[in-house]
Amino acid sequence: MREGRICGVPTRLFRVSFTGELGYEINVPADYGRAVWEAVYAAGSASGIVPYGTEAMHVLRAEKGYIIVGQDTDGTATPDDVGLGWTIGKTKTDFIGRRSLALPAMTAPSRKQLVGLLTVNSDIVLEEGAQLVADPRQTVPMSSVGHVTSSYWSPALQRSIALGMVKAGRRRVGETLHVPMPNKTIAVNVVPSQFYDPAGARFDG
Repeated sequence: MREGRICGVPTRLFRVSFTGELGYEINVPADYGRAVWEAVYAAGSASGIVPYGTEAMHVLRAEKGYIIVGQDTDGTATPDDVGLGWTIGKTKTDFIGRRSLALPAMTAPSRKQLVGLLTVNSDIVLEEGAQLVADPRQTVPMSSVGHVTSSYWSPALQRSIALGMVKAGRRRVGETLHVPMPNKTIAVNVVPSQFYDPAGARFDG
């Protein structure tokens, strides 16, 4: 983070990205927001700058496996469940929530974990909230192993992508699960949650 001025306006510039691309966030007093936005847009026009909205941002973040708290998580998910175990200070002697994270139930191998889901038919976009089952031949009510949390069409990959919370999800990578729908059953492959640029090369710059 750096403090300075853009167009003479007091500014805080953050090197952050919710899209998986090299990006910055510009914070200015609200009264100057439009003027600074227009100035930045004008300055970038020669480089082909393109504004985008929240729907595009959601697709970009899903391609990178970035979660939305409250959509891809609920009150039962831990940082490790969604691949963010690295954010927990392992050397800290204590912090709020440390005792809870140490409970056996919080490290059980069968916990739901965030994974990527690719439909075998790449044109099918899954419904968010759809349930996942291991055996589609079960009688109703079926035993669910997880659910779809986010689902989009990816223009970059030219196929559908989805994220889901699945029991023992990371161990299931490579498996095929099924989404039972009223008129059909959709086969999905369990894959890592980062679909695009998993090495983070697009952050360089």
